[in-house]
Amino acid sequence: MNLQWLTRRNRFKKRVTVEKRGWQWPKFFGDWRIYARRTALLVLIVGALAGLTWSLDRPIRVISMDGAFQRVSPGQVEKAVAPFTQAGFMSADIDRIQRAVESVPWVDHARVERRFPNSLHVALVEETAAARWGESGLLNTRGQLFVREATHVPAELPRLSGPEGTESQVAQRYLSAQGRMLEAGMRIAALRLDERGAWELDLDSGVTVRLGRRDVDERLDRFIRTASQIIAHRLNDITYVDMRYSNGFAIGWRTAAAPASVPAKHSDDADA
Repeated sequence: MNLQWLTRRNRFKKRVTVEKRGWQWPKFFGDWRIYARRTALLVLIVGALAGLTWSLDRPIRVISMDGAFQRVSPGQVEKAVAPFTQAGFMSADIDRIQRAVESVPWVDHARVERRFPNSLHVALVEETAAARWGESGLLNTRGQLFVREATHVPAELPRLSGPEGTESQVAQRYLSAQGRMLEAGMRIAALRLDERGAWELDLDSGVTVRLGRRDVDERLDRFIRTASQIIAHRLNDITYVDMRYSNGFAIGWRTAAAPASVPAKHSDDADA
């Protein structure tokens, strides 16, 4: 008797539970109204922002500039910016404008800003030529070839050369060697890397120093410590100093009557 009563009671509870679950529609409709109000508010906000943007997107009337303008003219910058000014103050693509300005020859980097209500401001930094590359190319201080055919090449710049694609490698070698040479009272006028990977440099005195393909830094240090001291008072009589030897170096004299070269063992470079 007790067991049957419990069973009926349990069935009654299950039926009540099902009936309660079935009455969720009013709550669903209430939630739907909340979502609708939130969506309407979001659409209103987006519309207001779009309207504000549209009202501010007036044509660009003014382009202001900052820079040294020694190699770059304001006219070149204005020409680079002009195609983008039709987009409007707010819709103008600042990143594309910046890239366009940086594509102007002699521009290292630029920064473009909006200035309310209808102007753009361009601040640019010009490239600094650190060396010549070949006949008329120019390298910046990072060893990048930024002008291949310069109309004016400063005569005081050192001349670097090498196979295509080695601009950065040659520039880094020059920057490393020039500091040590200046400390020793000498200056590099030219640095070359040939197709076989051999290095040689010209001093501003006209003397060529052959360094070869291997142990280039060690040979340069040995030239500064020893050879430069020996040839210091005879620079006008010397054509080249060959450091491609395992012990010592050879000197090329301009006249046959000049003293013999410093004794040296055979070079360990195959191209010596």
